[in-house]
This record gives sequence, structure tokens and C-alpha cells, in this order.
Amino acid sequence: MINGTKSPAKDHAKLADFILFSQREFLLNLSRELNRDNISFAQFFLLSYLATSKELTMTDIARKMGHSTAAATGLVDRLEKLGLMERTHAVDDRRKVLVRITSRGIELVTRLRDELQNQIADAMSETSSADAGSFMDSYRALDTAAAR
Repeated sequence: MINGTKSPAKDHAKLADFILFSQREFLLNLSRELNRDNISFAQFFLLSYLATSKELTMTDIARKMGHSTAAATGLVDRLEKLGLMERTHAVDDRRKVLVRITSRGIELVTRLRDELQNQIADAMSETSSADAGSFMDSYRALDTAAAR
């Protein structure tokens, strides 16, 4: 205890354990869903990002994914074959290829996000409303600090 409060290091360790445990559960459930839809984590993360963006160039995608342009092209090829994204050409420069998510891709991302949200709601419902509220207040404060 420091000045009548718990050690921040112990709190940080407990929070890390919580994140690792809950992340494992959520990722296992997500993995089952991705397998069912025949896409990888990398493909899903790209779809999720594109669901919040209008359209991206292949260079933008490679940069966001931390891949080479060739590897990003492979991701896009596979998702395009599944009908989850499409390529177009920029109006001002026909050499520039733009990638955007299709309505089918948006439906997939929405369904998987909704399932994750339901899992979180189920987990939160097992705690008292005061604890859940306190957790969400803390999350909002951490999210605000991280955004800065």
C-alpha cells in the first residue's frame, strides 16, 4: 500500500491479466467465426479498417497492415474473390488503384462486431451495475488519454 491505496503496479498487473484473459476468449470466438467465413485475422482487420474508411490505395493498405505492397495485394485479391472488397481506379489518375469494402464485406464486419459486442454485454451482465459502470468510466478515461 502506498498512502492508504493499493500498489499501482499490482493494479496494472491485474489489469494486464484481465486483458490477456478476456482477449483470449474474444479471439477464440472470433477465430471460430473467421474460420466459418474462410478469412484470416489479417483479412478481417483489413475489412474492419476499410469499413470505417471510404477507400484506400494499395500503398495505404500496405502501410496500415505493415506489409509489402505485394503482400497487401494478396490480401486484397483473396477478399475481392470472396466479394468482400472491390478495386476501382481513381477518377483523376487511372493508374491509381483504389480499394473499398463491398456491402457484403460491411455485413460481415457488422455481424462479427455485433457478436463481439454481445459477448462483452454478456460478460458485463455478470458483474454488478456499479462495477460495470465504474469499469466503463475508467475505460472512457483511458481511451481519452490514449487519444491525446
